Amino acid sequence: MAAEVKYREIVREIALDHYGYVTTKEAAEAGVPPVELPKLAARGGLVNVAYGLYRVPDIPPTAYDQFAEALLRAGEGAYLHGESVLSLFNLADVNPRKIKVAVHRRARSKMPPYVELTRVNEGARTTFYEGLAAQPVADAILECRGRIERERLRDAAKQARSEGLLTTAELQQVRKGLRS
Repeated sequence: MAAEVKYREIVREIALDHYGYVTTKEAAEAGVPPVELPKLAARGGLVNVAYGLYRVPDIPPTAYDQFAEALLRAGEGAYLHGESVLSLFNLADVNPRKIKVAVHRRARSKMPPYVELTRVNEGARTTFYEGLAAQPVADAILECRGRIERERLRDAAKQARSEGLLTTAELQQVRKGLRS
């Protein structure tokens, strides 16, 4: 007789792939009834971070946790953009006070003070870095024109190219965009 998998183990497996976080929706898709998450939280197996968002407390924190939480709070289709993408890779010596998250539709009204939502049109290019949805680095560098000095953005582009975050064609596109 096979051992029955416990809900806590299922939730932990999901959280291991998401920087320690699990949403009610993801848990339900994996077979964990939504009513079980508050029960696990009451027993100390989870921490309720926000409505429908939990964290497994014994998963070690990483440098990407706050980015992951911001995206999960914003909801489906959200992605990092602008300075937050540069911050993700320590480019352009930026340390924004807020994590900038782009959304296509209205998101939950209650966001923590460190998250800034920006409504964007559908169809913008996105990619994944470290499992996090984000604006491509080339687009993020160009997005920051006027807010970050051009020389710092040029240096960020060179660094991004050396780290394999930009192709040669993208580097040329960014250089051209920074000249105008």
